Amino acid sequence: MLIWLIDTGPLVAFFDRGDPAHKVVRELLSNFRGRLCTTGAVICETMHFLPDVEDGPEKLEAFVSLSSMDIFECTQSVQLKEAVVLMKRYRDIPMDFADATLVCLAAELAVTNILTLDRRGFKTYRTSEKKSFNLLLR
Repeated sequence: MLIWLIDTGPLVAFFDRGDPAHKVVRELLSNFRGRLCTTGAVICETMHFLPDVEDGPEKLEAFVSLSSMDIFECTQSVQLKEAVVLMKRYRDIPMDFADATLVCLAAELAVTNILTLDRRGFKTYRTSEKKSFNLLLR
């Protein structure tokens, strides 16, 4: 089964018609027939940006349910430690906590396909196995 990791930017763009990436993200996600995976940090960050979008939080909740998106835990002690190590390593990019959790999840799932608007970051970041990410938005 095809697995994609999904970051905050595309989730926000999917619901925000005013976002420049809305159309392309909407098309990609509407045609996707695989498994979407993300972290609780990404969902939290997305919820932060959606109150200005009409029914944004409600639409996100419905999308998560209907798509059967897998949301992975990212706040256990060992996960926090891994995220902090990554954030220090990539502080010049910089890397935020949500991005760090996605890099950790990529290693855990052995997946490098990622739907993100953060081209600079995810072109630079590497998994713990030194694999680069396959950016699905060009």
